[in-house]
Amino acid sequence: MKVALAQVDVTVGDLRGNVARIAAAIREARGRGAELAVFPELAVCGYPPDDLLDAPGFLAAIQAALPELAAVAPELPVLVGVPVPAPPGGAGPPRLNAAVLLQGRQVRAVRGKRLLPSGDVFCEPRYFRPAEAGAPLTVAGRRLGVLICEDLWDEGYGCSPARELVDAGAELLVCLNASPFRRGVLAERLRLARRPGVDLVYVNAVGGHDELVFDGASFVVRGDGALLAQLPSCREAVTVVDLAGAPARVAAEDVEARVQAGLLLGLRDFVDKNRLPGAVVGVSGGVDSALVLALAAEALGPGRVRALHLPTRYTSRESTELSRALCAALGVELLELPLQALHAAAETTLGAHLPRGLAGTAAENVQARLRGLTLMSYVNQLGGVLLNTSNKTELALGYGTLYGDLAGGLSPIGDLTKLEVYAHCRRFYGEVIPAGILERPPTAELRPGQVDPFDYARVAPGVERLVLGEPHRGTPGELAEWGRRLRQGEFKRRQAPPVLKVSPRAFGRGWRMPLTHGWSGAEQVAPRRPHPEGLQALFASRGA
Repeated sequence: MKVALAQVDVTVGDLRGNVARIAAAIREARGRGAELAVFPELAVCGYPPDDLLDAPGFLAAIQAALPELAAVAPELPVLVGVPVPAPPGGAGPPRLNAAVLLQGRQVRAVRGKRLLPSGDVFCEPRYFRPAEAGAPLTVAGRRLGVLICEDLWDEGYGCSPARELVDAGAELLVCLNASPFRRGVLAERLRLARRPGVDLVYVNAVGGHDELVFDGASFVVRGDGALLAQLPSCREAVTVVDLAGAPARVAAEDVEARVQAGLLLGLRDFVDKNRLPGAVVGVSGGVDSALVLALAAEALGPGRVRALHLPTRYTSRESTELSRALCAALGVELLELPLQALHAAAETTLGAHLPRGLAGTAAENVQARLRGLTLMSYVNQLGGVLLNTSNKTELALGYGTLYGDLAGGLSPIGDLTKLEVYAHCRRFYGEVIPAGILERPPTAELRPGQVDPFDYARVAPGVERLVLGEPHRGTPGELAEWGRRLRQGEFKRRQAPPVLKVSPRAFGRGWRMPLTHGWSGAEQVAPRRPHPEGLQALFASRGA
């Protein structure tokens, strides 16, 4: 049997564009002799559609598109993911996450998703009803069992849809997926696909959607575990695989290369699917903004990227020279806008209304916020998106200024720790990022001689283990401090841009912590005492 695996990059809610993309892939599959074409989970509407499923007319418009797809190649059986109305009666949302079999200009069969994930970035029970078990289908002379994503990722559910289909006579399993990328996920997919002991076709979505990156990398495994085919990662592809063919020769997975490809895809699709002309990056001469600028230039092309360097009185000549060298190496236009006049005006205006004048953290944050103001004004006037340059370690520790260096529409590196940022720069952009950027101590340059107050070699992996919920590595004092910062930084993360997810747990859809709580992990958090020079003291001095 020859099966076409069609991993297509669709856009959530763009029904017309998605149908055209799927139709083109059906024609390609038919032209290459396929006996069955398989598309990803919810390919017609895009994944995840979230509350669009409740929009008036959305589900009806999706159903109306199916006859158009069924007519593209009437003789070719096509399995495609689509939401469908649930059968009458029963409890739960009024729709199923389903795969429909199109053939002979009609919907020949429907099979619904049985296991609905609700962990990490998923919230499917909010939108879908679990489907009843469906019998295998006969397609091109083969008994075929249909699975949808979590139906294969069944560990912990107490049932195995894949095993039940095999026991019911399925000799081939086809799994439609919208499985987001994260480090190590490909090996896990292959492990699960080899368990049933029959041929299995795994077709995954590809493309960026907000903070999620779907990496494709669809594959076919034989019943004996041999890998027959592996589609490319992070790009569209239609590949016809002969299930009677010889095993494929596939190189060992390069996880960090896949992270790089995922970041580029997520960034590019965010800009293009939102119909934005390009991106703006504030460059400081530091490693984080250097990586973001390099990613943007590669993903979009240098001509669609603008860099702004915004020196204050504390910005060193080295920072300015490194920013210029970086932009020259990448071919990105650099605009330099000194902020001294704005900074002086802010000091005069704000200092007159504060008890001790503008000093300390407030004075430092004013500079960061002036940078955010300038960058966003530039974007508002000329269009595009401001790319945030915060890394995961900083986000976890709350080391960033709201409305300043946390500003932006997308955070491309917010799921890379500080150490991963350095490693990524050296491996993928070592020839274009000036050595001085990688060698100098990290600094925000908000006061004379400032450097970041962390030993990142110890803090970055330690905090990452806290975020992932893994066994702690650190002294009791370190763990207490890291945990305190992680808790107190939650209000900043709530207001930060969406983060491209490349790890098992990123800040965003899969991180749902309350802003206000008293749990420290071991004991209740003691209420914080009022700061003697804070608002309480100020109000008391005025008789409030």
